[in-house]
Amino acid sequence: MKGDLNTEMKKMKLIPAVVLALASSILFTACEDQDDKIERVSGLEVQDFIYRGMNTYYLFKDQIPDLADNRFSSATDYQDYLRGFNSPEALFAALKAPEPTDRFSIIVNDYDVLNNLFAGNTTTTGVEYSLFYEPGSDTNIYGVVRYIIPNSPAAAQPIARGDIFTGINGQELTVSNYRNLLNATTLTYNLGTFNGTTVTSSAEAVTVSRAAVTENPVFFKTVFIRGNKRIAYLIYNGFTANFDAQLNAAFAELKAQNPTDLILDLRYNSGGSVLTASRLGAMITGQFTGQLFAKYQYNSDIQAQFEATNPDQLRINFPNSIDSAPINSLNLTKVYVITTGSSASASELVINSLKPYIQVRQIGTKTTGKNTGSITLYDSPTFGTQNRNPNHKYAMQPLVIKTINADNFGDYSNGIEPDLNIPEQAQNMGVLGNENEPLLAAALNYIETGNRPANRNISNPRPFSDSKKLIPFATDMYLPTK
Repeated sequence: MKGDLNTEMKKMKLIPAVVLALASSILFTACEDQDDKIERVSGLEVQDFIYRGMNTYYLFKDQIPDLADNRFSSATDYQDYLRGFNSPEALFAALKAPEPTDRFSIIVNDYDVLNNLFAGNTTTTGVEYSLFYEPGSDTNIYGVVRYIIPNSPAAAQPIARGDIFTGINGQELTVSNYRNLLNATTLTYNLGTFNGTTVTSSAEAVTVSRAAVTENPVFFKTVFIRGNKRIAYLIYNGFTANFDAQLNAAFAELKAQNPTDLILDLRYNSGGSVLTASRLGAMITGQFTGQLFAKYQYNSDIQAQFEATNPDQLRINFPNSIDSAPINSLNLTKVYVITTGSSASASELVINSLKPYIQVRQIGTKTTGKNTGSITLYDSPTFGTQNRNPNHKYAMQPLVIKTINADNFGDYSNGIEPDLNIPEQAQNMGVLGNENEPLLAAALNYIETGNRPANRNISNPRPFSDSKKLIPFATDMYLPTK
């Protein structure tokens, strides 16, 4: 979530203005707890910004002794502490809770990169993929194409879902080189095959160059007719607020066909906007307008301020409109959700937040386990975009909230387990949207017969990573403006 008080407040990924006000109040109180008031330090501007931001907002502040409000006895003590780190990144790492408590907070040295990512604008070949370890190896990996982004450079090339690639630009993929290889400007995907036990390289290759691409997360929609059931199906690949109108329009098309059931395919949806998540929840239901969708939990300082002055800021309710446009709701009492280990943050929020109200049946594999959200902090008086320090472009994306549902449950940091454990098979991906694609076929059969099929203990390659996890904040969850 981006912090800003004026122009950027109209955008989605912002912290509520009241939090910025509270931030200043808490910060000044913390400073006055010291013997001397702490002021900006020449030569340590970035480090000072990092400390102030983490001291104010960080979700796990109470677990970090160096973030205690009485940590420093004087300004000199504070300055000496900051000088003890050889880089801003080293200070940030020292103030961050270790994994697995915090796997997601990061710092960057160029906030323009973040702004483009949050708007859904990236440079990409358009090849979305999963990475797996080669059988019997802890170092060699290979990729499986999950889908091709429409209107991307790869869409015009002979590469498609299910294709295997073992190397990039003539170099075999390993755990130590994959980032550099896959972040190249031009990628030659060296193709291969996988028969379930052995990965084999081939002489085939496809070359694709990166380009600026804005991906519409509403990837595919249709309605399947099975007996007296009309089963709506939607593949949704990202909670990007810029496309909420398109998501609502997709539900209007589905609603016009009077669906009795819905399969929501979030298998490659790594998350995004909390407000979009609440809107999607309202599109699936519609009968819970104004009721609690989710609650936020901040660090103890900010939480106490909210509870005392404005507890409504701690909750997000089911909405009934997007700006002035009514939400197209299906009024369902059950939803079937397809997930994988790439389903994260806002995807998990939808699942968890709907469970107190309707039946949620999950098919696929366990989700990522991200029940926390972040904000973007800039070096400015309010940590927002106005009056930023012109001497650097550092920004932080620390975790600031945990989300819980109407039943006060939010402890799914290890992932949400499916009702039906059916992993995707690298050697049998199927065609997305085709009723014979394995995960969709299982969901359709579950709905049509009413019988819960047995879990499939299929031997599947060990997952390593995926294309979205290589993009900063692609698995993030952002708070809405109020």
